[in-house]
Amino acid sequence: MHSDEHSPVLSVSGLNISHANLQVVWDLSFHVDQGELVTLIGPNGAGKTTTVETIVGLNKKASGSITFLGEDILGMHPYNLFNKGLALVPEKREIFPKMPVIENLLLGLRDNSDPAPRLKHVYKLFPILKERERQKAGTLSGGEQQMLTIGRALMSNPRLLILDEPSTGLSPLLVGQVFRSLEQLGRDGMTVLLLEQNVRHALAMCHRGYVLENGRIVKEGEAKTLMHDPHIQKAYLGF
Repeated sequence: MHSDEHSPVLSVSGLNISHANLQVVWDLSFHVDQGELVTLIGPNGAGKTTTVETIVGLNKKASGSITFLGEDILGMHPYNLFNKGLALVPEKREIFPKMPVIENLLLGLRDNSDPAPRLKHVYKLFPILKERERQKAGTLSGGEQQMLTIGRALMSNPRLLILDEPSTGLSPLLVGQVFRSLEQLGRDGMTVLLLEQNVRHALAMCHRGYVLENGRIVKEGEAKTLMHDPHIQKAYLGF
């Protein structure tokens, strides 16, 4: 049985989401396959964050279906989803500033597995975290804090890593660094859903993309194709 390789890790179908009694997402359908890097791009306020909050169980006002590893998860508790292997890196880097880097990372473990191989993996990806492992997390720069939140999510050895706007507030140099590390994750076989306003970086890194505007998907396809789409070039890439 080789079908598992291309079965969706995440499948969203006909999802309608309300937020503060207003419908913000209409009939959303997309999927992320095993080992795929998929991006959901679009302007701020298009419904990207609401979509991700709904997937991870933080927003109950939704109808439609969300399946994760073949199981219907719509409305499931975030903690249960985390234990099933769904890891979110939120846009607001929720670190524990007074705790050392290493303690922040260890909070990411989801079972009683030996943390050593997971730490080794995170430190290989983000060597700066190893250098600063005893420092309080609050003393890290914005870019380092972003690396820490990604690293903490990776400590759970997730089946799907969801990143909500990882480039927010980072200098262009750091954005490049963060995206290079995400590309490496892709090469390591990680399955990733990336929500991102930095369309150029997102499309350069991912296999496929969906464009979300005003709560609806207006385009989808291979990232390379979307990169050359006139609407996307004009709206997002400044051509």
